[in-house]
Amino acid sequence: MQTNLTCGQALMQLVQSYGIDTVFGMPGVHTLEYYRGIGDTDMHHVMFRHEQGGGFMADGFARISGRPAACCVITGPGVTNIATAVGNAYADSSPMLVLASTIATMDLGAGRGRLHEITDQLSTISPMTAFSQTLFNGNQIPSAVAHAFDLFKSSRPRPVHLELPIDVIGQPANFVPKPSTLTRAPRPDPASIERAAMLCSRSKRPVIIAGGGVLDSGTSLVDLAERIGAAVFLTTAAKGIISDTHPLNCGACLSIPVAHRFIAEADLVIAVGTELSETDLWAPRFLEISGKLIRIDIDPANLSRDLIPDVSVLGDGGASLDALTASVGAAKSDFTDGRRVREFRESVLTDIIASDRDRRCAKTLDAIRAAIPEDGWLITDATQIAYLANTYYPTSHPRSYTHPSGYCTLGSAMPSAIGACLGSPTRKGVALAGDAGLLFTVQELATAVEERVGLPVIVWNNDGLAQIKHGMLERDIEPLGVDPRNPDYLQIARGFGAEAVSPGSVGELTSAIKDAFQADGPTLIEVKESSDYLQ
Repeated sequence: MQTNLTCGQALMQLVQSYGIDTVFGMPGVHTLEYYRGIGDTDMHHVMFRHEQGGGFMADGFARISGRPAACCVITGPGVTNIATAVGNAYADSSPMLVLASTIATMDLGAGRGRLHEITDQLSTISPMTAFSQTLFNGNQIPSAVAHAFDLFKSSRPRPVHLELPIDVIGQPANFVPKPSTLTRAPRPDPASIERAAMLCSRSKRPVIIAGGGVLDSGTSLVDLAERIGAAVFLTTAAKGIISDTHPLNCGACLSIPVAHRFIAEADLVIAVGTELSETDLWAPRFLEISGKLIRIDIDPANLSRDLIPDVSVLGDGGASLDALTASVGAAKSDFTDGRRVREFRESVLTDIIASDRDRRCAKTLDAIRAAIPEDGWLITDATQIAYLANTYYPTSHPRSYTHPSGYCTLGSAMPSAIGACLGSPTRKGVALAGDAGLLFTVQELATAVEERVGLPVIVWNNDGLAQIKHGMLERDIEPLGVDPRNPDYLQIARGFGAEAVSPGSVGELTSAIKDAFQADGPTLIEVKESSDYLQ
């Protein structure tokens, strides 16, 4: 079926029909037909200043809103520039649709030195995606896009990369851009649920470790925890899915030894929606589990990786938790009255606030929390204050705290927060970056100004790479490359047209954040670790 649309136009109309309402992009000579298609729709186009920043924006959009966004990038450098952000989204299971161009079909792999050429562009990006595909004609577009949205909805959500050769983008489309029916997430096998329920019914010290795979299933998690009296630990990706004040919530503290000891004493561990990876646990090697283990995951690869379970349940995390709750009788455990969990949480605070630097970070985080509405969000970068925030910062709402846990890339916080503002415009939130990380993507302040987002961008300035310097000193290495010369961040922000302030007290920091929410653009707020008011 021939239409009067080019393949580039039809592709853009098709992704809109699946619910994409925002495209992050920068037009280039190879993507002009994509832009003809974007112009034909009512999708909001956001012009980034660098593809890495645009990818982070799409990632932040998805993390806070729960909906995927699309990026449109040029052949070659557009793909390699966005790769870091794609890797970040892949590591933390965030949906993102990357639409790229590539060189003409007859030139693929030929090495003729064509404009923007990579000998094998697909292989460059494939390892960081759920799948990556070159579409050689219009017939392949509908099924590839349907496959992408099937993955977003019914499996572990990760980035998808689709590319059209430049000779295909402008060809007439031979399909009508309309969505197909998407696959439902898999439901758990009843026999597996029955075996898991049997283990639950025998447990006196049950522990649940919940990850980002159940981020939107907080009610299901609480129902099971209360039914069997399970203490609940959260990965950083799962912060907020159970109230911070719930008597069974041990918090997002899996990175500290006292949590490892607590879990080692459990007679049953239920790991749901989590890889139990190094960046979830920071255990010396693998988590020590002396009791029985149940693993619940939508990704079959996670069911037996590193730790072999006594029972594995393949299926949607929320549906699996509901089925397990319905199959097990109410029981009392050693944790039911909340006393053991309360004592544990008190010991956690003692462990994590152990130095003057920790106390300065905690004061800053308290001031930030006081400014952000109850359902607001905080997006952090790979920076020392964020490593404390991962455990210390309190939140009781899902999709209210994110950190680049798996890839741990510098520079993600501020552009991710721009995407979050656009994806969830009724919620208020803050970007928290270190001085080194901010410089990776500082140019996206121009995007924030252009989009007029009332975003507070806090730069935690310790005048260097403090975490790495600390590691060098611990290993008796002479510090090298960790004390760069910093610019004047306030002047940089003002040069982009943003507001910029330097608070003189903890109270002024809270007020500055609240004022920034009402501004007609971003506000950079510099907090120096050496400030007298944090001592």
